[in-house]
Amino acid sequence: MPPHASPIANVSHSPYAPKYTDSLSRLTNWSIIESTLREGEQFANAFFDTAKKIEIAKALDDFGVEYIELTSPAASEQSRLDCIAIANLGLKAKILTHVRCHMDDARIACETGVDGLDVVIGTSSYLREFSHGKDMDRIIKDATEVINYVKSRGLEVRFSSEDSFRSDLVDLLNLYKAVDQLGVNRVGIADTVGCANPRQVYDLVKTLRSVLKPTTDIECHFHNDTGCATANAYAALEAGATHIDTSVLGIGERNGITPIGNLIARMFTVDPDYVASKYKLHQLRDLENLIADAVEIQVPFNNCITGYCAFTHKAGIHAKAILNNPATYEILKPEVFGMTRYVSIGHRLTGWNAVKNRAEQLGLALSDDDLKAITGKIKALADIKNQSMEDVDGLLRNFHAYKVAGDHSAIQQLLVVPEETVAPVEVAVN
Repeated sequence: MPPHASPIANVSHSPYAPKYTDSLSRLTNWSIIESTLREGEQFANAFFDTAKKIEIAKALDDFGVEYIELTSPAASEQSRLDCIAIANLGLKAKILTHVRCHMDDARIACETGVDGLDVVIGTSSYLREFSHGKDMDRIIKDATEVINYVKSRGLEVRFSSEDSFRSDLVDLLNLYKAVDQLGVNRVGIADTVGCANPRQVYDLVKTLRSVLKPTTDIECHFHNDTGCATANAYAALEAGATHIDTSVLGIGERNGITPIGNLIARMFTVDPDYVASKYKLHQLRDLENLIADAVEIQVPFNNCITGYCAFTHKAGIHAKAILNNPATYEILKPEVFGMTRYVSIGHRLTGWNAVKNRAEQLGLALSDDDLKAITGKIKALADIKNQSMEDVDGLLRNFHAYKVAGDHSAIQQLLVVPEETVAPVEVAVN
């Protein structure tokens, strides 16, 4: 296992991996094209100056992503200079830039020192009519010119349709076959408006895989307008896609794209050792905090892996099982990602096993009957207001101190629920 691999115990064979996979499946052999510095720049709050872009690029590279995609150098003079700066950092990840299928853009990009160009053009009837106004014959002609030029410069080239899932299938396949014959490294599928579902994705990727040369890779880019970006990425890999576009926290145009943390979580369940050998999983939280701070947002409470509720357990029946065996209610191991498990106990749903665990953490010797009595007090108080951990700890410590002192009267008084904590019941009068 590489030096940066996260420690994993008893996960060499995942019970959550599919029992039967498609012969073309790439669930255990895929790469990330990390687009925070391209797609992410299109997020509503995003502004990255050169220093911040370099900091983000280095963090992504250290995390282990295989590719970093940058905003087109044709977008602005500063974008061009930033492209040059990042391309010259000497990172392990390949540096790509995303450009329109236009010779002017290609010429500018090829002078920046990047490793490759991601070339794109809209192919749906919407974009052909209302964006660039080109028919499919013209698109193929322009693509041929741009691809041949990029290849002549010795750079990697990906060619992608835009709005793929609203494009005519015959048009798409003819276009992809044409660029495949030119020798592109990858072709791309883009769910630009987030309209696709996993079954549609699987069908299109599998169909595309059947008409391309075996050596041509397939990259997929999924927007999250309807909440399917991560599921679509998984379905694409099942069908034979090789590369998935991500951004940190999913930031991007509108609702963004597949979040890198979500993809890591999903794929970790398939092959933990493979994912841990590629990426420094314990750095995910720092990476997400870096981006959250840069674009002035909070990491969502329900974010996969790093959300503050991701490994928090509340219900009494859950807490008991988790304390006995974490696998009962956790599909991911928090320690692998540098996270910790938290059992919430200061609420009306708590159970005495969770309270017992907290007493043991505090080094307080209490009997089961003691703990059940304390749990009853916690529940009564929590019927009015959730109790903080400090509140619970205070109750446990006071009970223990009174017990050690043999002060049974104080214990009885401690367990009394004050009348003001009993919630009044309002009765409607007709």
